[in-house]
Amino acid sequence: MDMLHGPMFKKILIFALPLAAGSMLQQLFNAVDVAVVGRFASSEALAAVGANTSVVNLLINLFVGISVGSNVVIANLIGRREYDRVEDAVHTSILVAIISGLCLMVLGLIVARPILTLMSTPENVIDMAVLYLRIYCLGMPFIMLYNFSAAILRSIGETRKPLYCLVTGGVINACLNLFFVIVCHMAVSGVATATVISNIVSSMMALYFLCHCEEKMVRPELKKLAIHRRELLQILKIGIPAGIQGVVFSIANVCIQSSVNSFGSDAVAGSAVANNFELISYFMVNGFNAAVMTFVSQNLGAGNLKRCLRAYGLGIVSALVFAGAMNFIIFLARSPIVSIFTTDPAVAEYAMTRMRWVLIFHCLISSYEVTGAAMRGLGKSLVPTVLAIFGTCLFRVLYVNTIVVHFHVFTVLLLVYLFSWILTGTLTILAFLIVWRRVKKKYAASQATAD
Repeated sequence: MDMLHGPMFKKILIFALPLAAGSMLQQLFNAVDVAVVGRFASSEALAAVGANTSVVNLLINLFVGISVGSNVVIANLIGRREYDRVEDAVHTSILVAIISGLCLMVLGLIVARPILTLMSTPENVIDMAVLYLRIYCLGMPFIMLYNFSAAILRSIGETRKPLYCLVTGGVINACLNLFFVIVCHMAVSGVATATVISNIVSSMMALYFLCHCEEKMVRPELKKLAIHRRELLQILKIGIPAGIQGVVFSIANVCIQSSVNSFGSDAVAGSAVANNFELISYFMVNGFNAAVMTFVSQNLGAGNLKRCLRAYGLGIVSALVFAGAMNFIIFLARSPIVSIFTTDPAVAEYAMTRMRWVLIFHCLISSYEVTGAAMRGLGKSLVPTVLAIFGTCLFRVLYVNTIVVHFHVFTVLLLVYLFSWILTGTLTILAFLIVWRRVKKKYAASQATAD
């Protein structure tokens, strides 16, 4: 995809929608985990799977953020036509993926029970939750390999092949879920095993596509795998703040999950059902995140500042419209949708309450997610991270430990999302305006020096 010339809106949609569709389909297939255990196992098994969502995100988000750094750095180098360094960045990224995946696997196996205990996971589900998390962690190396391979493919504008990987893995996951739970009666261990197998398939497909890519500069070769210091430092400069933001965001969600746990296993199970659709909404926004970040990064490398700003504007409006419309449609159909996952009236009520107070407003995350992606494309990754730490972590932790403690009501807890989105979005947009002004001045000064 030529990101440097021609009309942008259609190209942004072509970039963002396949990426969003792939992630959303994957999440729908993952929702089969929840639906299968909810319908064919028990509400406790459903709660055990749901209790792990924030923990899994906490474990992997740092390195997923570093894969964002790979995307930005490689796209920027392509925009500057520094193709030798693109090869170095690709091989560094793949080796980082392998090492980080192995480290996460070991860490997850060790901390599974302590972290779930710390989160006050209900006693009637904690053993199943620990089992699920330990099996899930066996697939960490493949999760990391997929994320970095997909990031490299996105840096050259390729989003369809990652979609094929996710769809294939998702179909396998859904089929194996049904087999392991209904036929083999494996319950929680069955859905975890199915997830690991599907992640292996997705990562191997992504690596295959990368190795056979038409763009030779992004093809990894085993003998060339090495850590190149210059490229690694650039990747970490962008990726670590993005990863820290994800980790901090997950810490806040772990805190919220602990509070959800205090309402009992029905609330945990109901939140797990609703959270599937919040993740689908997030992936819609994330598709435009990746598009804006890549377009901005390539055009910054080529010195096309007007196209950088236009990419941001088109991206944030598109994310708000597409995610908002999708959430509204899901909300209208909430009763029949929830009935697919559970027949327990108490669990269903918690799920629909969360949809009413969280899902319907979820598109507001575009305000800081897409804006933060634009700043990372400009090479300013620390600013959105600091603001996210304040708005989505410190604020949420403070809210949960003050307001929710005094008003122990489920809807009061859920309002923390809306308040934090408004606060973080406002601060991030204001910060972008300041950063953009500085980038323009710096570019104008460099042009004057060149003349």
